[in-house]
Amino acid sequence: MRIRSVELEMPNRAAAVQFLQNPWGLIDAGTRGDTTYLRATSDQAYAIAVKESPQSALIAVTFTGSRAEVEAVYARVQKSGLKYGKWIDEFDEPGRGAGFYVSGAEGEPYRFVAEKDKTAALPAENARPLQVSHIVFNTRDREAGSKMLTEVFGFSLSDRTRIMNFLRPDNIHHAVAYADAKNVSLNHIAFEMLDTDAVMRGMGRLKDAGCPSVWGPGRHGPGNNTFSYFVAPFGACIEYTAEVQRVPDDYKVGAPEDWKWPPGRGDHWGIASRDDSKLIASSATFPYRPLA
Repeated sequence: MRIRSVELEMPNRAAAVQFLQNPWGLIDAGTRGDTTYLRATSDQAYAIAVKESPQSALIAVTFTGSRAEVEAVYARVQKSGLKYGKWIDEFDEPGRGAGFYVSGAEGEPYRFVAEKDKTAALPAENARPLQVSHIVFNTRDREAGSKMLTEVFGFSLSDRTRIMNFLRPDNIHHAVAYADAKNVSLNHIAFEMLDTDAVMRGMGRLKDAGCPSVWGPGRHGPGNNTFSYFVAPFGACIEYTAEVQRVPDDYKVGAPEDWKWPPGRGDHWGIASRDDSKLIASSATFPYRPLA
């Protein structure tokens, strides 16, 4: 099981798609009706879907696996008490997967899909994302979300800090994180780049396009990944990241006392500039679309 894509809806889809293609670096994967799909270079059908809508919302975060893996999650979901949708035999989207939607502990929208069509990887480029790396949710109860992911979805807890929990479905340190907040909403979407040089070059490319970094460059503690964050013209916070830690099955779960920084520092490097006002404002732009 691994993270595949993020599905968003918003006004002015065309402008968002243009930004996500250039300067962000995603590739057109087709339009169906009012939704445009954009892919990265990995063997995923698409990385992000942008649907035209009067209001902005997060539709789903999609994980993909084999048919047996997705059906096993569905069986556990049906016994969990979570709100979930019916099994869909084929989604009308690239990959033509089968699967279902489920709402998390605080309504965060998840989807699990077993793809029918295989997608060939493209040559990796330093100006294009490889794949969606992870998503972070703002939460009022990160332990409830973490319990749901481990007990129902079958994920593993990687680390806890003073304000966040990091979870994974595979050997990548985290695909989902929950961050303490007063309200539930999308915090940010991260895209994995080829390497740290690609992150830095991306910072320059986005600056030239009038979208400078709001936090970065830096190297996180949990996950050990390098990073730079941006607020996209459509309001969401998006991240370039690289060198995300791959962990073994017996990885020791980190505790808050393992992730303490000297005063004034919030990452390994300690050189990042950060605009908290823009980061906080971006967190209010994409609430969750309720499961029908």
